[in-house]
Amino acid sequence: MPFAAKLSTIVVAAFGTAFSAQAQDKVLNLYSARHYQTDEALYEGFTKATGIKINRVDADDAGILARLKAEGAASPADVILLVDAARLALADSQGLFQPIKSAKLDAVIPANLRATPTPEGVTWTGFSTRARVIVYDPTRVKAEDVTTYEQLADPKLKGLVCTRSGSHPYNISLFTTVVERLGDQQGESWLKGIVNNMARAPKGGDTDQIKAVASGECGVALSNSYYVARLIKSDKPEDKAVMDKVKVVFPNQGTSGTHVNIAGAAVARHAKHRDNAIAFMEYLASPEAQAYFANGNNEFAAAKDVKLDNPALKAMGGEHFKAEQIPLEVVARNLTKVQQMLDRVGYK
Repeated sequence: MPFAAKLSTIVVAAFGTAFSAQAQDKVLNLYSARHYQTDEALYEGFTKATGIKINRVDADDAGILARLKAEGAASPADVILLVDAARLALADSQGLFQPIKSAKLDAVIPANLRATPTPEGVTWTGFSTRARVIVYDPTRVKAEDVTTYEQLADPKLKGLVCTRSGSHPYNISLFTTVVERLGDQQGESWLKGIVNNMARAPKGGDTDQIKAVASGECGVALSNSYYVARLIKSDKPEDKAVMDKVKVVFPNQGTSGTHVNIAGAAVARHAKHRDNAIAFMEYLASPEAQAYFANGNNEFAAAKDVKLDNPALKAMGGEHFKAEQIPLEVVARNLTKVQQMLDRVGYK
């Protein structure tokens, strides 16, 4: 049986009864910044399990936030899906989410992957994670020189480092946690060191960084793990050639652990179908849906005790890596401060 069909069958059996009383008018309005075809099976599984039809609006994160603010209290949105802790923190700070209480989510999603709880509840929850890994050229860089994020600022890597924009949420989320660990002064010095080591001005996306290492333009780069996994799984000869030329490191395994970012969700501030929204959030934390995030879309499950069955993630060493435990709530706390640091050190 295909994985998507199997997922739907299992979820129907597990959740059909629990969700039926919460169906309200059987509608859920979803605003999603996730643009992965594989997610279709998740949405279909929820509808089959509950009878709740999903009406979906797809846009990028900035477009979704702009739409929510323009719609105000008239917004039909029930659940918001965003793909980065920085973006979730920004939306939360703008009052676009509402807190919810869910014993199911509390039980399976680690506290560091959720917003800090208040007496009213939790405003956002991560449902999948991506590791921020280091990709390097073993013919130009020694493995022992790229075991930590801190080493990206070491003069040994002068003229070798490439990244996408420092202000991109994937990078700034990492930077906020490093600054949290190092302190403001050391953190800003570290960012300046990375700028000093740049092979060229930041540009492109994560896949571009990997390819730049393979081409010799760069010696070291940062990437989210699922971009690496996509290249590993690709049937294209040119992608296989890229991966033959690079190696991947999960940084800080001997210290703080590798930074993980999240794709997460929240109940919209003015949700008209609140019970359905909470049911959908709980569904995303179910073992079957979590396995699909990991095995169908090259992400790591956020929930506890979900078995990884993705050959590409295993091949890069992702089966048992040590993940950073700093609460992603620090992204919200440090976001403005770190952006100011990036401006001061000239990290474009």
